[in-house]
This record gives sequence, structure tokens and C-alpha cells, in this order.
Amino acid sequence: MTETAVPILMYHAVSAAPNDATRDLSVTPEAFAEQMALIDDLGFTPVDTADLAASWRSGRPLPARPVLVTFDDGYQGVHRHALPVLVKHGFAASLFVTTGWIEGPYDSGGALDTMLGWDQVRELAANGVEIGGHSHTHPQLDTLDDDRLRFELRRCRRIVADELGTRPVSFAYPYGYSSRRVRVAVRETGFAQSLAVGNALARRAQGPYALRRVTVRRSTGVAEFERLIEGRAIGRDFARDRALTKGYAMVRRARQVRKAIRSRV
Repeated sequence: MTETAVPILMYHAVSAAPNDATRDLSVTPEAFAEQMALIDDLGFTPVDTADLAASWRSGRPLPARPVLVTFDDGYQGVHRHALPVLVKHGFAASLFVTTGWIEGPYDSGGALDTMLGWDQVRELAANGVEIGGHSHTHPQLDTLDDDRLRFELRRCRRIVADELGTRPVSFAYPYGYSSRRVRVAVRETGFAQSLAVGNALARRAQGPYALRRVTVRRSTGVAEFERLIEGRAIGRDFARDRALTKGYAMVRRARQVRKAIRSRV
């Protein structure tokens, strides 16, 4: 039997007028509505991250043509613009919040644009949106020492649990970066699965802590979006992204080696 490959769509801001920091990784409200309508028209069935991972763990069949709609960070437009569309279609989704960016008592500054408040996060959860973790201050987790890494994970999970009354079970790596050490820490913190980027379809063989996603950005037209959810020509569409990611990964590894050497001197 052929393994099911699942498109996991990665969104950030949904905004008519994003700022410069979020523009490239934003979509307009009109584009988001059109993309969700296309998912519906093509017979896809949105599931959330917890359901996908649970199905793959247990061997329980997935629904016909599964797809995931995910949002990172917690921008206000997810509530204002995306939620009504999701409710209209009856779609599940997952939102991964950077708890130190959400407006309220834990706000540590550093947010890139206007963010959700906790009342809005709770309303999203009440409407079937899974709320997961995305760290507390959105650092590159693989560059942190062990103490800081665990602080970022534990504080994020504790705040979400305190605000929503239930512990989050899914996580998404800020910037998509992880390492074996980070993945172990995410698991030990209590998250049951986590998402990377990778710009490829998700497959069970990737393991529950390295599930790949495809990026939806402002430049994603309807034809490209259809190719993404159908799993066609993803390698071609994201060739430049993959080359840049590979090059930057080499730079990051070199920096980490130099840092380790300096720490032993």
C-alpha cells in the first residue's frame, strides 16, 4: 500500500496591509478565502496536527484527501479574517502561538506585527482550532544552551495550559530549525509531535517530531496553491528555498562548531 503523503500548509499573517516584517509570509484575506474554497471544492478534508499524528501512530485511517491548515506566531488576522472562513467551511486548523508575543500579561515584546490577545486565542480554540506551542520568544532553538532551550519550551507550554485549561500537545519549530537535541527536548517537555518546514509533503516515515510543511506566502497564486495541495511540482516551486536553506544550514553548523570550540578553550 502506498504511504499517504499529506500537505501541511504553513501560514503566518492574514492581512490586507501587513508591515514589512511580515509581508512576504502573509496572505490577503481574499487569497485565504479563495484557497480555502479551493480545498473544499477539490474534496480535501482538513484535520489538525494532533489528529494526523494520532492517526499515524495508531494506524487509524485518515479521512479522504487529508490536508492541514496551520498558522505560526499568532497574528491578529488569524482571528479577524481566517476564523470566519474556517467556520464557514467547517475546517479544522492548528495555530502555534509564540506566547511571549501574544498580547497580555506574558508579552515580552519583540512581536513583528499586531498579535492576538488571549481572549481571541480562546475563541479560536472554542471554534475547533488546535492551539499548539511555538516557543516563548521565537528564538532559533538549536542555537540555545540546554537551560535556555528548556525555558523556552516549558514556559510556552505552561502559559498555553494556564490560559486554555488544557496542555498543548503539538509544537512548531520557530524558523523551522531543529536538531536532535531540540527534538528530544520538545518530546521531554510533553509535546507529542512537532512540525518543521522543509517545503515537502508530510509522511509518516519522517517521524512525529520532524513533519514537513509547505509555505504559503503572498506571492502564492491560485495555480501554485493547487499544485501544493495536490503535491505536484513542489520540488520545482521551492527549489530556490531549498538551496538557500541548505546553504544557511552549512553556515549555522560552522558557527555552532566554532562556538563549541571556543567554549572548550
